[in-house]
Amino acid sequence: MPSMDFEVEKQNFCDYYNGNHGLLDGAKNSFITLVNSLIRSSSDIALSKIEGRVKDRDECVKKFIEKYKVGLESSAQDYQILDHITDLIGVRVVCLYEDDIEKIKELLSDHFKVIDITDKIAQIENTENSFGYKGLHLDLELNEKRKELPEYSQFVNLGFEVQVRTIIQDSWSVLDHKIKYKKSIPINLKRRINSLAALFEVADREFREIRNATVEGMKAEDIPQEQISRESDQIESGELYPKITPSSLNAFSFLKIAHHFFNEFEFEARKVDGFTEEVVSLKPDLSRGKFNFYMRENISKVKRYKEFFEKNYPSYKFDPYTVIRHCLYLGEKDLFERLLTAQHSEVFDAWLANNS
Repeated sequence: MPSMDFEVEKQNFCDYYNGNHGLLDGAKNSFITLVNSLIRSSSDIALSKIEGRVKDRDECVKKFIEKYKVGLESSAQDYQILDHITDLIGVRVVCLYEDDIEKIKELLSDHFKVIDITDKIAQIENTENSFGYKGLHLDLELNEKRKELPEYSQFVNLGFEVQVRTIIQDSWSVLDHKIKYKKSIPINLKRRINSLAALFEVADREFREIRNATVEGMKAEDIPQEQISRESDQIESGELYPKITPSSLNAFSFLKIAHHFFNEFEFEARKVDGFTEEVVSLKPDLSRGKFNFYMRENISKVKRYKEFFEKNYPSYKFDPYTVIRHCLYLGEKDLFERLLTAQHSEVFDAWLANNS
């Protein structure tokens, strides 16, 4: 029964905690698994990590004393400490981008019973000169549908808190906890702390904008292959005054052309970026039309060489990147000789001499 006797209620809470720690830990693991499964099933949410914990017993008591004890006792209200520790079980979801937070909020709201929401992002952003920890906190319970499932039968009376934040907000939270003095300090030190927090806020925004600009860049290069082919035709004809202005090769146009020739191969963004940089460093004025020209003119011969090479050197890997290297080398040996090792170019040249 609730009471106003703190020592009694403290002992009751400690007894509950000690007697149910295994249950709480099992619930934590179950909630992590469920939240992780729900979020990862959504292809448009970029997730960094999901982790959880059962709050330390003494930390729970300390939190109650600091936030609730005085107010409850001053209003002569009976209480149980457990009722006020909504984050006894905590799950933290760390995503990459700010706009993923709202998506996660909507997703979890659809699959759980929402008890309360604390939007620390809005609290900070609605003030002119306040910086600090930003994140979204949701107090949740299993919804009625899941409470009926046998795998959750032990946890039907347990709530949990989900903290949703970006990877940059998470980093700031770690640093923020290390800054011991933030309020009653000299104004110049407070300004420096606020400046640091503002830098993290800018980084969060720029990270999102870079993603958006990358998507727009890829859309800009998502043009019909026929247009790229016309640029290649223009190069082949040697027109002095081309009708189509050449567009420089970049990672996005490389990917567009590479997918045309190798539509079943999964090109990883990091490798595409590095490989394109390597190619462009050898010919800075390389256009996408010229690159496409090298590919379409030489790929048939290089594929024939690939059959020969794999038959005679089965331990070597001849993937699409290797095919592209050979196409460029065949297109302009003097420019692209560094794309092949001395051994590979020697074998290729010997094969070309016998298969011209």
